[in-house]
Amino acid sequence: MNNLEIDYKKAAQQLRSGEALFGKDGALVPMLERILNAALEGEMDAHLNSDDRSSGNCRNGKMSKTVQTKYGEVTVETPRDCDGSFKPETVKKRETILAEGMADQIINIYALGTSTRDISKYFEREFNTTLSAETISAITDRVFPEITAWKSRMLDLVYAIHYKVKDDKGRAVTRAIYNVLGINKSGHKDILGMYIFESEGANFWLDVMTDLQNRGVRDILICCVDGLKGFPDTIQSVFPETSVQLCVVHQIRNSIKYVGNKHQKEFLKNFKTVYGAVSKDSALAQLDMVDEKWGEMYPMVMKNKGVFPSDTALEKLVYLAYRDISEKWTMPLPNWALIS
Repeated sequence: MNNLEIDYKKAAQQLRSGEALFGKDGALVPMLERILNAALEGEMDAHLNSDDRSSGNCRNGKMSKTVQTKYGEVTVETPRDCDGSFKPETVKKRETILAEGMADQIINIYALGTSTRDISKYFEREFNTTLSAETISAITDRVFPEITAWKSRMLDLVYAIHYKVKDDKGRAVTRAIYNVLGINKSGHKDILGMYIFESEGANFWLDVMTDLQNRGVRDILICCVDGLKGFPDTIQSVFPETSVQLCVVHQIRNSIKYVGNKHQKEFLKNFKTVYGAVSKDSALAQLDMVDEKWGEMYPMVMKNKGVFPSDTALEKLVYLAYRDISEKWTMPLPNWALIS
């Protein structure tokens, strides 16, 4: 039996057992391949009308390529014509992924912090589909126009997350991406902007505040920061009426949500020694002790994405995370009517 024939016995067995007829090892996968190739042949027949043939244009063999679908890999034979004017629609030139749903799934998995290599392994295991890390990266790059529009939108205060990013020479260096989280007059949260710089300082924060001002912000009532260098003075030079406060509560709260209820009290007691340390070295030493005690049980608390290949890769992942969490920001903050 050749690859384009359907194994009806296998199909019947899979149907009775409830297995997928399409997908990895599905009995009907060859049918999909046959349908695609037949559609391409039909397109070529329609393309080579009498006028084309009279001008000397004719068939010129076929080109084989592997195409990824949500049902697995298929091999298509794309017909070619002599003058190269044939442009198929069934499987377009240089198209290697047919299912838009698959591309969306790749972007959603990437947004969870999964590496391109792990995504590739997942699709190979679950769908018998081979996707290179380069292909996955190209798919996730589709969000860049969306990021550009989002960053320049008009607006109706800041915490830093540090990541490892590869510089122009391929060395892993530390970058901080600063997310400006705001609460508008109706009590709804929104990320106002993301800013990646090699180092922070007065000039950096002036650029951030000026960007917010240029995009419509006229006043900030309270700015909650974590002792960021140069920020308090700079923000008051642009928004002089702003009250600046220091806070680490949200960092502790974000860590606690990964810990089981029965362990939260003890974990919080241990974790507070990190934020209550008198120096950076002391805090790191306390963090190592917390990791030794709780890291194996709750690895998500100590989770690290690793090294990003570039600043744009870092920005892409953080934006996708924002897009996901912002879907939950549908209601004003509790008791906002009393505050406003």
